[in-house]
Amino acid sequence: MTTVSLALSWNPIDWPLTRGPIPRAVLVAGWGSLLFLACYSRTRGWWRRRLPAALVTAAALSLLLDTAVDDWWHPFPEGTPHYVTWWIAVGLLGLSLVAFRMRGSTLRRRLLAVGAGALVLLMASSQVNRGFGQYPTGRVMLAPWLEKTQELTTGKAAATIGRPPGKVLEEVWQPPADLPAKGTVSSVAVPGTKSGFESRDGYVYLPPAYQANPRPLLPVVVLLAGQPGTPGDWVFGGQIADSLDAFAAEHHGLAPIVVMVDQLGSTWNNTLCLDSKIANVQTFLAEDVPAWVHANLQTAEGRKNWVIAGASMGGTCALQLAVNAPEVYGSFLDMSGQDEPTLGTREETVQAAYDGDAAKFAAVDPLQVMARKKFPDTAGAIVVGRDDDEFRPQQEKVYRAVVEAGMKAKFDLMPGGHGWIIFRPGIADQLPWLAQQTGMIR
Repeated sequence: MTTVSLALSWNPIDWPLTRGPIPRAVLVAGWGSLLFLACYSRTRGWWRRRLPAALVTAAALSLLLDTAVDDWWHPFPEGTPHYVTWWIAVGLLGLSLVAFRMRGSTLRRRLLAVGAGALVLLMASSQVNRGFGQYPTGRVMLAPWLEKTQELTTGKAAATIGRPPGKVLEEVWQPPADLPAKGTVSSVAVPGTKSGFESRDGYVYLPPAYQANPRPLLPVVVLLAGQPGTPGDWVFGGQIADSLDAFAAEHHGLAPIVVMVDQLGSTWNNTLCLDSKIANVQTFLAEDVPAWVHANLQTAEGRKNWVIAGASMGGTCALQLAVNAPEVYGSFLDMSGQDEPTLGTREETVQAAYDGDAAKFAAVDPLQVMARKKFPDTAGAIVVGRDDDEFRPQQEKVYRAVVEAGMKAKFDLMPGGHGWIIFRPGIADQLPWLAQQTGMIR
């Protein structure tokens, strides 16, 4: 094992991209290239006309993009993070400088300018990745092409072992000697049979114990990514299988079945996870997904064995489903979510979802639901980054509402801001708690 670890550390695609020498070198090269693009010229025309024009063009494009994002596009319901806006502006400046260097230049100088511009864009992308943490290594970034999922084999004919009253599943489960060391990840299509919602393909993680015969009846975690995003974000950027395999290795092959489904329909779409004129996503998550799981997999039954979890917009969805479909989900995990579903403002949200009918929104808005109703049989975990100035105050508000609603709740702060630097370790840290809530371990 030591030899394998040492060999991997020398593989370039395993070198870290969010810390250490690589992002620092990219930063130095990027700023050097930007300085070269702006300052390297011996002609008066560059200093008097072209450089000022490039600066004005970059500023105008940055302002136009920022206005478009804030006023009508809304790719992020909470607004674009400031560091993302800054690095987009730097990238646009690099492109503007390259464009204004094209006219009247030799082929060699044009190629040199294009190369410098590419380094500026690489720097901007690297810094956004450092902030969000989606690609900690090249291997993670290339995972959709390097890693292969397996065809789902349900094996519903296997004998099963349930959890008797007064015991946890780990106490009655005896793994066979030939139990696999790792679980499987499969791409699956979950139809919106009742909801009519057209989701993209999702993924299912089946732990080692599921591959045994007899197999234990395991709990189910329905896991949602943020917006923009895809279910594959958890598989590749989130490295969820590694976290679940590590948990299973400590618990005789036991881990929850994790179903990663699409609540968006497309990368940039925001369905609000509601049943509204936008889409019937609450019905999809509360009825279609459980129906598909029951039809294709052998799992533990009952709300105590079902968890809804997610990050960012997916965390907001988890909270919503926990209070709007408590008969389905007995526990939830909300990582860096918001205090209500939103398209930017409440007015915009209510208009888009319910044609301005505030009463319909109040009927499903989680904080308003919890103000009217208690949930003593629901457990919830709230996780947020210590430096997340946008989401931490909202998560603190959610936690207070959850406690006042009578839930069994916990609130965990993690070092960092908003992104996979929180989501990736966050789900791993919460697995023991989830397993306890579902009766898998003590």
